[in-house]
Amino acid sequence: MHRFHTLALAAATALALAPGLAQADAFPDKSITFVVPFAAGSATDQIARVVANAVGSETKQPVIVDDKPGANGFIAAQNVAKAAPDGYTVLITTNTTHAANEHLYKKLPYDPVKDFAPITALGKGGQVMVVNPNFPAKTVGEFIALAKKDPGKYSFGAGSSSSRIAGEQLQQMTGIKLLYVPYKSNTLAVTDLLGGQVDMMITDTATGLPQVKAGKLRALGMSSSKRSPLAPDVPTIAEAGVKGYEMGYWFAAYAPAGTPPAVVKRLNELLVKAAKSESAKTGFYEPTGTEVFTNSPEEMAKFQAAESQKWGGIVKAAGIEAE
Repeated sequence: MHRFHTLALAAATALALAPGLAQADAFPDKSITFVVPFAAGSATDQIARVVANAVGSETKQPVIVDDKPGANGFIAAQNVAKAAPDGYTVLITTNTTHAANEHLYKKLPYDPVKDFAPITALGKGGQVMVVNPNFPAKTVGEFIALAKKDPGKYSFGAGSSSSRIAGEQLQQMTGIKLLYVPYKSNTLAVTDLLGGQVDMMITDTATGLPQVKAGKLRALGMSSSKRSPLAPDVPTIAEAGVKGYEMGYWFAAYAPAGTPPAVVKRLNELLVKAAKSESAKTGFYEPTGTEVFTNSPEEMAKFQAAESQKWGGIVKAAGIEAE
């Protein structure tokens, strides 16, 4: 009798898994959409496009990149959380939506844990502190001195949580007071920085360094623990006198909660291979100084939990009140 129950249970389990496995074997048999929470041209949009190209080449299926900027990533995250859990809608995002927002806002229209199935991390990197070339400060020290002389006179723009928290942390660690100006995306904030509407930004290297190399912005310091190989002459903010300062960011991919594990596994294989492809290396990672960083869905879930705890601590230490 016991053996009969065991066989019956095994058969029932196999039947339950069969649709998911069959789905994974055929996956993908149509176009996939990568939803991005920031504007076209942003670092997240750039990484989504190189990964999409590599996945498309591998699967022979179109991969569409759909930018849905605004509300600090809420719009895109909500869109994917509500999408069919079949693996054909994937969120290509950052720590903004999945580690920082829950500490910056009292109420989120999505749950960063319950509404998503982690697929893999895609990369991580540092940021660059930039000002308009006409701004009087040429170093981090000179910027801090100016800001101390006139509290609240100077502003910083940010279009992501990484960018915002970097600015808040600088204030907290130096005792300066800046005016925070929010944007839908870092690329939009850079446009205003170029036009002199804001005074400073700490933005991802993919967005900031091309403007520095073109002579349109001046780099004062790097937010990472070590100098960037793309800008070896730019000191870290810690080197420039703010001891212990460090603020990075990461990219990751998520499917809607309820996506069959076999489909998530297949997406993981595709995205990890795409991130490590030569086309992604030369098209995004090397030119932007971003480190290739991938993991399993289980490792990504643990990494996200640890990062959420870390970002919560930074937000609290910076004295930011949840909106």
